[in-house]
Amino acid sequence: MPIRKTAGLWRGDDFDDLATYIRRHQAGGYPIQQVKDVGCRHCKGKTFHVTVDDDEGCALIICQTCRAETPIADSADHLEDAELEECGCPCGGETFTVGVGYAMNTDNEVRWISVGLRCVADGTLGVYTDWKIDYAPTAHLLSNA
Repeated sequence: MPIRKTAGLWRGDDFDDLATYIRRHQAGGYPIQQVKDVGCRHCKGKTFHVTVDDDEGCALIICQTCRAETPIADSADHLEDAELEECGCPCGGETFTVGVGYAMNTDNEVRWISVGLRCVADGTLGVYTDWKIDYAPTAHLLSNA
């Protein structure tokens, strides 16, 4: 089923719906070329608690299966100065599936990163943080999701 707006919120049923929502977001006004489905590197779990800091441009996911903590993209470089805040859905849910969107520049380097979440409880979709990447090379960012 495609994403739909109910009670003023966008909702979806699966990763494809989340990817569609992230592509519509267009961080910094740039189109998203890639969206990666995030899974735990340790246990392959697919649900997470998520903390973000918009000012520092970083996100940390905590696997709900094994409790492993993993920074998204280049977030590890910013965690020391970050004031992470837990993400929460308007329904009160705090467990999400995660997608990471990448806007690329003409040199095929990452320009912007967007972290999109789908609430496990009610399917609400949102981009909870995004940040600009202003260095190169950036190929390593594509594998750190």
